[in-house]
Amino acid sequence: MNIKKSMYLFAGASMFSGGLFAQTVAVSTPHTSLVIEASVGGELKQLYYGSKLTDGELENITASGNAALPVYPVYGMNCQSETALAVKHGDGNMSLQMEVVKVESDKDASSTLTTVYLKDKVYPFYVNVCYRAYQDVDVIETWTEITHNEKNPVILNQFASAYLPIRRGNVWLSSLYGSWANEGRLLQEPLEPGMKVIKNKDGVRNSHTAHAEVMFSLDGKPQENTGNVIGAALCYTGNYKLRIDTDDSEYHHFFAGINEENSAYKLEKEEVFRTPVLAFTYSKEGLSGASRNFHRWGREYRLANGDVPRKILLNSWEGVYFNITQEGMDQMMADIAAMGGELFVMDDGWFGDKYSRDTDNSSLGDWTVNKKKLPEGIEGLLRDAKKNGVEFGLWIEPEMTNTKSELYEKHPDWIVNALGREPVTGRGGTQLVLDLGNPEVQDFVFGVVDNLMTKYPELDYIKWDANMGIMSHGSTYQTKDNQSHLYIDYHRGFEKVCQRIRAKYPKLTIQACASGGGRANYGYLPYFDEFWVSDNTDALQRVYMQWGTSYFFPAIAMASHISAAPNHQTFRSIPLKYRIDVAMSGRLGMEIQPKNMTDEEKDLCRKAIADYKTIRPVVQFGDIYRLMSPYDKLGVASLMYVSPEKDKAAFYWWKMETFVNQHLPRVKMAGLDTGKVYRVHELNRIDNEPLSFEGKTFTGAYLMDNGLEIPYTHRVDYHKQNDYASRVLYLEEVK
Repeated sequence: MNIKKSMYLFAGASMFSGGLFAQTVAVSTPHTSLVIEASVGGELKQLYYGSKLTDGELENITASGNAALPVYPVYGMNCQSETALAVKHGDGNMSLQMEVVKVESDKDASSTLTTVYLKDKVYPFYVNVCYRAYQDVDVIETWTEITHNEKNPVILNQFASAYLPIRRGNVWLSSLYGSWANEGRLLQEPLEPGMKVIKNKDGVRNSHTAHAEVMFSLDGKPQENTGNVIGAALCYTGNYKLRIDTDDSEYHHFFAGINEENSAYKLEKEEVFRTPVLAFTYSKEGLSGASRNFHRWGREYRLANGDVPRKILLNSWEGVYFNITQEGMDQMMADIAAMGGELFVMDDGWFGDKYSRDTDNSSLGDWTVNKKKLPEGIEGLLRDAKKNGVEFGLWIEPEMTNTKSELYEKHPDWIVNALGREPVTGRGGTQLVLDLGNPEVQDFVFGVVDNLMTKYPELDYIKWDANMGIMSHGSTYQTKDNQSHLYIDYHRGFEKVCQRIRAKYPKLTIQACASGGGRANYGYLPYFDEFWVSDNTDALQRVYMQWGTSYFFPAIAMASHISAAPNHQTFRSIPLKYRIDVAMSGRLGMEIQPKNMTDEEKDLCRKAIADYKTIRPVVQFGDIYRLMSPYDKLGVASLMYVSPEKDKAAFYWWKMETFVNQHLPRVKMAGLDTGKVYRVHELNRIDNEPLSFEGKTFTGAYLMDNGLEIPYTHRVDYHKQNDYASRVLYLEEVK
């Protein structure tokens, strides 16, 4: 943290109180600075956010002409403006005026924590504005802590995590939208006057129809590897709202936080309300530069076991759906082992005693092995996994129940439901959400995992699903005056459960699956090793979905599986090589069942898995450079991953459409070392003859200035020709 020389320093922290003035405070990462004005007795204001300032620039920042805008705007004394915080005091007063009391700074091995303490001028009402600036990645986290010492409770009507002013100009917004089986779609648009709102109200899942992450391109239409970009990601598991107000001022006003709709919060005396973290970054290297910042931060500080390579797995779902059998699972384990895979995951359908889980309309909550399907139980499956030389995992949906279940028969009061009304059911016509605001339910959900791990400590992987949102608002656990706490307390309970699980089982691999890609958010990822990008495994559509998802999330967290043909969601038939090449750009796995493949297809998959093991460190821990977007409709999509040492790279190229006499752009590479020489090797080759540049060497400068001419088709026998083409190239430094 850079501080003006005139500030007074106390031992162990930087503190400014009484008559001392913290005129400017710079919260800095290796390449960025956030500068705030924190004069004691005055309003906390933001002066600057962008590239890192020198000491001289910091000294003169107040003279630069930058507007000094409130860091955390509050309601009541400027009612016409959008605000971050709005309350109702016990006496009915709905206004706030917050002033700086002091500033503290504390360092640990990897970050600096800066806390600005604010107090209302009249009421004993307090807000701490907190910043954590990392010293090895260019990401700053911010959040607020709200409390009071008033006699009566204070109602929080609005409680955003943060506000960020963005200077008007030719500013474009990149955001993600979609739906089930079509998640992570990219939308890019110029910011125009008016209000842009991105929100979630599902209650359980929060990234199907929109994402709580955005990027702002500050100098025109977004570019992948050039241009100034601010990225922001709200790290929250529940309902959120992002607001961008373009009013008659010189600024776009960006607010991010919990969605306050139907969630007014009664804050008791001395209770602390902590808002979710908003993580933000600044890059001069375009959208991909901002992505690289988020990926490094995510792997290092936000993703469970972010430094551990992810295993290559086979999942049972698209192979047998609910038709689980002991023999079938053993066969699948042998199949993935023969492919060179490392893990088998048994999906839905393995449980239920009184009510057998044969379809999606029963048994959730009854987490006992169905001995009719699995007479030797999980013990037999673990034995078979060991025999086949693979790890074993299974599917659960612990936050849910069905009206047709032993759990619901015992605890009908445990569900989320409007008081005095018949339950509104979801999937299968019977599914219900358990009320995680209830500590008894928290204990039960923790017990689902804990009981499995206690009984079967060899379990390596849990696929945690969530297939329903909150449909009817009500809780038998909450008091009648606190029914509006439902959404917030659900996710507080969810986090408590996850924290208990991770404290006891830190190395257990857990996937966040929520009707597919419903839980792609950094609020979940401290507790999960990865997420299921989408239930849609169609390779062509996955190019679009994984492209958008990669804006904020690294490949190590993005589960991407080779599917069958015709695809089970789109019914499109895509060649196996194309499906492999797309899946290899994330965390590789398989949905397609080897028993249904030809020997030639098995051989191609086996070689691909071996090749993925070679490039896995580059894909899962390297830096992404998106080169040509499928959303630009140029007929091709391309990206690459480069190792931090820039000695290895994996280059991906997918043709997106086929026309006679089409002309596709030549793709230039990025992220390489201009002075290094790289040898090129094609992976997953199906052509009868190697590419002209196979085994040849080129400098990083040449590859970034010119790229390589990729053939539009594969040179294969006539009866194998089709309208798809894709390439994966492995680049390795020649020393």
